Amino acid sequence: MINNLRFELSFKNISQLETKLNFCKFNNIRNINIPCKGQIKKELFNSTINYISKNFQEFNVTYHYSLYHQYNKNQRNSYQDFLGFLKNSYSNKNYNILLVSGSIKKKNFDTINVLSKINKEQNLKVKLGIAYNPYLEKYYKVSSERKRLEIKVSSGLVNSIWFQYGTDINLLQNEINYLMKNAKYEKLNLFGSLLIPSKQFIARFKFRPWKEVYISKNFLNSLDDFYQFTRDLVCFYKNNNITPVIETDFSSSEKIDSVYSFFRK
Repeated sequence: MINNLRFELSFKNISQLETKLNFCKFNNIRNINIPCKGQIKKELFNSTINYISKNFQEFNVTYHYSLYHQYNKNQRNSYQDFLGFLKNSYSNKNYNILLVSGSIKKKNFDTINVLSKINKEQNLKVKLGIAYNPYLEKYYKVSSERKRLEIKVSSGLVNSIWFQYGTDINLLQNEINYLMKNAKYEKLNLFGSLLIPSKQFIARFKFRPWKEVYISKNFLNSLDDFYQFTRDLVCFYKNNNITPVIETDFSSSEKIDSVYSFFRK
């Protein structure tokens, strides 16, 4: 399972990106994800793609394309930008795409709208990943997530589902059971967010919680319990063929060792 782990990189500029990519190379990490949020958007996001494609072709990269953060003046411009991004990925064959609506959905320009538009394009064969948050209905009173998932997958353009992080394994199990009962989900690759607990992470999360990321107060108040939950979640991912995606910082020997400790027997 360790060999299949994916690692999400966070950086403020190309220089920091280079340092982290070299750290990945040194530690035999080849599967990386580049988010589209914070400072990684627009010019830096596009520069990142060009830089990695030119200088680090050995990496298996998944780019998160946020329709919110990449929005360009109006829907037409924004869609054409994304279409160019898709065509470039199709011709280069060197990266995959996770399409997300973003932290704030643009009216009539979210993942569902864009998938519908792409389906009407001629001679464009692409497969995309989509995000899914199983915790929205129970913990955030948003009841549309499962229906949105069904619409996205029904487009025929989806090859993977990326689960948001949360600390309710029973709820996650219910959603996995639901997916496994439906034939249209059987061949999709599954990925799951994984946060590595630490005192620093807990302090930061308490101060500024991540939007729509559910973490039980029990785990925020007990690092030992948080550790045990993480081991349980890793086991759950393994038993359900879900590839973990490390979303907390891992760019030091101590931190990478902490990551791998949850995968050792």
